[in-house]
Amino acid sequence: MKFFAGFMTFLVALLHIGIMVLEMFYWNHPVGQKIFSMTAEVAKSSEILAMNQGLYNSFLGFGLLWALMSGNQSLKIFLLICVTIAGIFGGLNVNSNILYIQALPGFITILLVLKAKRRQAGEARLFS
Repeated sequence: MKFFAGFMTFLVALLHIGIMVLEMFYWNHPVGQKIFSMTAEVAKSSEILAMNQGLYNSFLGFGLLWALMSGNQSLKIFLLICVTIAGIFGGLNVNSNILYIQALPGFITILLVLKAKRRQAGEARLFS
């Protein structure tokens, strides 16, 4: 369970680093325009805002990698809650697909991390 929780956390981190790359470097590019379904004019007029969003996504992605490497479960759970809340907000206010692309993986990963944490705590009690 611990491995699967860690693997899912890694995937959510990669997702946010990928979103960061799209928003910061490919927003005003045919690839970004196609992925985000927008015209060249819309992309150009919102490029700086997208870069700002990308920066926030980088904090989530790299923060999750840091939490994985450090083993800090509280940081991991906090960042996954942030991912889930951001995904719910985006899903309700921008595009409902964000609920499935961002919020759902974040929420599932929170559950996996908590279950792995409980299982580890239970094993610790058995051996103490």
